[in-house]
Order: sequence, then structure tokens, then C-alpha cells
Amino acid sequence: MKINRRNFLEASVLTAATGVLTSAIKVSGQGTTTATSGQKRFSTYDTEVDKLLSQMTLEEKVGQMVQAEQSALKDMSDIEKYFLGSIFSGGGSDPKAGNSLVNWTDLYDSLQSHTRNTRLRIPILFGIDAVHGHSNVLNATIFPHNVGLGCTRNPQLVEQAAQVTAREVRATGINWTFSPCVTVPRDIRWGRSYEGFGESPELASDLGAAAVRGLQGNNLNDEKNVLACAKHFVGDGGTGYGTGTKLSDNSRILDRGDVKLSEQQLRALHMQGYISTIQVGVGTMMPSYNSWNGVKCSASKRLLTEILKDELKFEGFLISDYNAIDEIPGDYKTQIEISTNAGMDMFMVTERYRELYGHLIDLAKENRVPMSRIDDAVRRILRVKFAMGLMDKQRSQLADRRLHSSFGSAAHRKVARECVRASMVLLKNDKNVLPLSKEAKRIHVAGKSADDIGNQCGGWTISWQGKSGAEMTGGTTILKGIQEAVAKQTKVTYSKDGSGAEGADFAIVVIGETPYAEMMGDRKDLTISAEDLACVELVKKANIPTVVVLLSGRPTIINSVLELSDGFIAGWLPGTEGQGVADVLFGDYKPTGKLSFSWPSSMDQIRIDDPGYQPLFKYGFGLTY
Repeated sequence: MKINRRNFLEASVLTAATGVLTSAIKVSGQGTTTATSGQKRFSTYDTEVDKLLSQMTLEEKVGQMVQAEQSALKDMSDIEKYFLGSIFSGGGSDPKAGNSLVNWTDLYDSLQSHTRNTRLRIPILFGIDAVHGHSNVLNATIFPHNVGLGCTRNPQLVEQAAQVTAREVRATGINWTFSPCVTVPRDIRWGRSYEGFGESPELASDLGAAAVRGLQGNNLNDEKNVLACAKHFVGDGGTGYGTGTKLSDNSRILDRGDVKLSEQQLRALHMQGYISTIQVGVGTMMPSYNSWNGVKCSASKRLLTEILKDELKFEGFLISDYNAIDEIPGDYKTQIEISTNAGMDMFMVTERYRELYGHLIDLAKENRVPMSRIDDAVRRILRVKFAMGLMDKQRSQLADRRLHSSFGSAAHRKVARECVRASMVLLKNDKNVLPLSKEAKRIHVAGKSADDIGNQCGGWTISWQGKSGAEMTGGTTILKGIQEAVAKQTKVTYSKDGSGAEGADFAIVVIGETPYAEMMGDRKDLTISAEDLACVELVKKANIPTVVVLLSGRPTIINSVLELSDGFIAGWLPGTEGQGVADVLFGDYKPTGKLSFSWPSSMDQIRIDDPGYQPLFKYGFGLTY
């Protein structure tokens, strides 16, 4: 979907009588339809907002602009002392009592209750990275990462997944998720590639809008919905190799690097997901760590104010990424000044929240940050809080624990299983080895990821970087899914290293990447590991048909393993529902997934924008039975 300013403005229609936002949304393969978000434009709350704003002191206003990390709070009473507008939990920042459903709910209620002690009793927004389900919480329903969802080409399914995520987030009381990520990765050596729906702006646009609809629903005032956040504005997937964060060997690859594109190129390639999410009423956006032609996005007035707010008419508020302003040139006070004047509305900070609060008050008093800019930021934050019903004095702002009964439920996991099925991409099927027979006498399963929920889920699961382990959280491993799928008389054997395959009717080998997230996931070489290759080679010595399932957050260099396999499935990072993989293996669901990224044939050709790029499998490739 190619959208420019003109047809964006023509597509967005504010119905005068109702103030409801409607928008033209293209669904892949289905033309253009008019979708109604069902929620009011945020500016329709300005009468109520301005009345409250007129009653606020400078200190109360600045407090609304500060988001503190819950584990870094020096004292819980700081919520009221500094009039904090928001709290968040970063990756791995769990309740001290543990990360169970009840403990998360207790934490939310405890933090929210402190706002009752403030003069104006303005509730906090609590933000968390529920990027593929409420994945910080044990036994949550965890969906495929976006790289897999992109292969479904199914906005309705993505919307369903987001809706389930919203219900599970709200079960803990939390009311804001930092998703969807609508990045367009162009170099898969970047460790955050799996957070994007794919390499094309069309996928980011179609599926990003669908995710926002699922999270926010038709009405943010509905207590089963959550506030969404489109991120990371803008160009995080287009950084140049060698411009990113310094790694342990002092090299720089991609994360937080520089995007060297013209404004026209940036708009066409990296801005489409933000345009579509604005159209469906996304309430918040997160500027990116990266730079655009040498200027940090968090410091760019051109991006944050002139384009996003003035031109594209974004009416929600901007939240900085985790301590992102620290990377702007200058001392801390200057960094705050630059970012605020560029258009940042709320600051995500950890240890320095008190310092930021004090500096921002001083900057306003010194007129280095105009009061008009402070008022604009707070107005935007309050708009969203009014739209969410947080300012309804008749409503309890504590968690609705009745939602606990559906957390991780069979109904929720059914949706996730459908997402897994639809995301599988069949890359090879020699002699129609697939689908496999459930009636085989013996099936041998091998590989380090066959019985490992942690490897299935990838990063941003329980902890920031994720972790391997069969017991990492509740769910069904692929091995367990296979065991449940086959006939009662079929024997299923398993070895991690590939040994013991002799005599089986066929083998299923599950290999791939182990969990990672931003920075730690940047790779110079995406060649499949020696351990995985050895496993497949050992299985092949048994001279039986062999099907390989690759779990990964991006395409990897698989030539050697592909040659050894009779069937090959790109399984991505499917999450907790391993039965979905088994459904495809045994033909209960014919594969429909199409590659969301073109698949490179070697490390010599890894960036899709390089001249002469010739992929092993093209974008959109995918076989079926």
C-alpha cells in the first residue's frame, strides 16, 4: 500500500456528527475497504482536558511527562511526590514476589493506588512490552513473533491475536503495551528483525493497523482493551551496517545505527506503518533509538513535530524508548531540552526519573522549554487518559480480577495455534514427503529445539533476551505436539543430537537460533550452527526421509541443511503452541504461509537493497500440499 500525504488526508474522514475516525485500509488481496475505528478522535476530549490542565501546577504537569521504571522506584511514594504520569516494567523487570498472574496484578494495584494520594487523583498508565502476548507473565498465551505473523498475510488473524493479548494484559490491570512494532527490516543481521512483520512497507501497514485494532478495539474506554504504541518511529529497520551499537569485540553492526536515506525514501519505505496506525487511532508512538542522517530520531523536530504531529495529524502522545534521550549529544539537562522541544511528550527513564523531573521544571522556568510545549505534551497525555476512561471518577482503576479466568485459556491458545499454523512456510517438499503419516510405526524426533519452549518463543519472553528451556513457561513443545498428534500405536523417539534414528519410518529435526533480543541479536554471520548441521547429518546416516523445521527470528544461511533434507519448513518463533507445527507436519492444516522476508543464499548477499541481490527464495515464496 503506497500512501502519501495527499491520499492519507483524503482517506481519513472525521465524521462531524460523531467525531468517529474512519479510514481507507487496504487488506492484501482484498482491495481497499473503509474501516471504522469506532473511537473518537483524541482532540474531541480537549474541552475536558483543558479544564483539568488549567488547574494543574507546573510540577503536576511535568510529573505527567515522566515514566519511571517500577523496579527502579526509590520509594513507592515517589508516585505521588512527583505526580508521575506513568510507570513501566522493562524486559525482565518483574514483581519482587515473582512473575505469576496474581503477583503482576498485585503490583499493578499497589502502584495505581498511590495516585489516590495526589491532589488531582490522575491515574497512571502502566506500560509493558507485550509484543507477542503478555509474554512477561508465566503461563500467558504467547503468539508467534511478528516475522511469523507476517507470513500469514492475514490481518483478521493478527487482529484476533492482538485482541487476546489485550485481554491477558488487562487481566493483570496493566493498560498499555509497547506494540505493535511496524519496522521494515532491510538487513536481517539486525537482531530485532523478528519484531517486524516483514521486509515490505505493505506488510507493516496492513498488519500494523490490524494489531492496533485488536489491542485498542472499537473503544479505548472498554476495560478489556489496552492502549497501543506504534514503534519505533522511524527507520529502525534501515540502519547502515557498521553504524550501530558497539559490540563486545568493539565492532558496530546495526542496532541503534544511522539511516542514510532521503526524506522521500524514508517516507516510502519506513513510514507506511505509522500512517496506517494513525488512521485507525493509535494512541501512542515511540520514537526510535536510531538516527536519521546523523540526527537522533528522539531529537528531530522535523520527524516528531513537523511530520508526525503537524502533517500526519497524530493526536496521541510520544513516549521515548528506554533511556533513549541519553544518546542525544550534551549533558542530561540539554538532552531533555532538545528532545522536549523536538516534540517528545513523555520520557521513559529508569534510575534518573527524579533528575529528569527536576531538570524539566527548571527548563520550563528558564523558558528553555516554552510552557506552550509543556502544555501540548500534557494535553496529549491527558487526551489519551480521558479516552481510556481513566478520568472517570466513578470507575475503579484497579485490576478486574474476573479476567483471570480467561488468562492462558484454551480459547486463547486456540487462536495462537491458528497463528502458528498459518505462519509456517514450506520451502522444500521432495517426493511429497509431507504431509507425514500419523500411522507410522515409529517416528524419530531430533534437534535441540524440538523439546524447548524457550527456543520456540525467542526473545522478549519472560525475560528481555529470552532463554532456552523446556520449562521456561507453560505451553506445548513441538515434540509434545507431535506426540499428541500421532496414532496411539505410533512410537515417538527423541534425541537432541540426532542419534538413534535408525529403523524409524522418518525423522523430524527441529533446529535453529536460540533466543536473543536487541543488541545481543546482531550477527555478522547467519550461517546455521555446526551443532545443528551435525544433528541433521547424523539423522541422514539412518537413510530415512528427513524433514527439518527451522526455528529462527529471520532467514539464516541454510544451504547445507537444505540439501540434506527431504522436506524443509521455516517455523520462525511460533510461541507456546507447538501443536500448530504438528498440525502442518501431519496435514491437518495445509501450509499457507508466504515468506515475509526474501531468503538469502549466502552471507555475500544479505542486505536486500544491495545491487545484484539474488535470494535463494523470493519474498512471498511458499509451497503447499
